[in-house]
Amino acid sequence: SWTLALLGGRLVELKVVDAISKETVRRTLKNCVKPWLKPIWCLPPKANADFVYAMEDVLSVYQRDFAADTVLVGMDETSKQQTKETRTPLAVRSGQPAIDDFEYERNGTANLFMVCAPLAGWRPVKVTDRRTRQDFAELLKDLVDDYFPNKKIVLVMDNLNTHKLSVLYDRYEPAEAARIARQIEVHYTPKHGSWLNIAEIEINVLTKQCLARRIPDRETMVRAVTAWQNRRNEATKSVDWRFTTEKARIKLKSLYPAI
Repeated sequence: SWTLALLGGRLVELKVVDAISKETVRRTLKNCVKPWLKPIWCLPPKANADFVYAMEDVLSVYQRDFAADTVLVGMDETSKQQTKETRTPLAVRSGQPAIDDFEYERNGTANLFMVCAPLAGWRPVKVTDRRTRQDFAELLKDLVDDYFPNKKIVLVMDNLNTHKLSVLYDRYEPAEAARIARQIEVHYTPKHGSWLNIAEIEINVLTKQCLARRIPDRETMVRAVTAWQNRRNEATKSVDWRFTTEKARIKLKSLYPAI
């Protein structure tokens, strides 16, 4: 394995530098290279027609001019482990943040459905115990009857196995399932292209501003998420999406099959 001295010696051998100290090697690794970090990205496939078709479909949806009776909606979901404190945290003091004990007690997992209407600057978040087909069917009914009544819903979401309008027939009578489905127009993001879903942006904000802490139970989870969504909605925080199909064909040229 490499040591600081070996790395320094190798740099001298390769004539990158005439001389270098172990401390300089250490600072360089810490501040610049950071070899202990391994970024994880959603890597799209190269030259893949399925990917670019779905990408351009979603991008074309984002460029539409929507009528008053139509609403653009992004939907995504995430999970959050609920954890209880086993010891009382140390409270905030002057010049020192609160301190949690490293030990905690697991208390189940909550599923969070993020629904985002980016042009309206409005997003409801639904907390559930599970993410089954029935749970998703109930969310679709909420979209049609509660969140966006009397609206045609243009829904952008990923290809998760439960994200299908057919789940409505698992939960409701055929006539009711068909009624809900008629109000929804679905567009799927490509596999390995979840960054195209505007709702994922909102999930990232939710995670940083609300979920990046220990939350002990569902009641606390619902209370915290509701407070967060109310603040965002009151401020009418919208999403200004600027990436277009024309830009994709230039910046992501490697994703397009060669003709």
